[in-house]
Amino acid sequence: MVAEPSAATVPPRVAGTLTRYRVMSYVVGVMLLILVLVAVPLRYAAGIPEVSKVVSPVHGFLYIVYLVAAFDLALKARWTAKGTVLVLLAGVVPFLSFWAERRVTSRVRAGRPL
Repeated sequence: MVAEPSAATVPPRVAGTLTRYRVMSYVVGVMLLILVLVAVPLRYAAGIPEVSKVVSPVHGFLYIVYLVAAFDLALKARWTAKGTVLVLLAGVVPFLSFWAERRVTSRVRAGRPL
């Protein structure tokens, strides 16, 4: 049985960056789900645009913060260009940011490139 590497194996220069990326990945994923599953249907099916007018810019701002956090992690963990672009795009597809976060975390902790 192979145990998942602990956070202690992550170099100190990467540990804080990984935590910031993980938090932003979940925040952006939840906001995107709220946008897609609540705000957009309310806007177009029920004619209530107010929720979308609030959630859309909040998600947009948080996505930019996610991009900065993911790019910072990509630089410090020395990801490939392809891996970096795929992780950056994970914040625009519902549920994908959650999957990407798990994959990124396991690979960074194992010291493997993305």
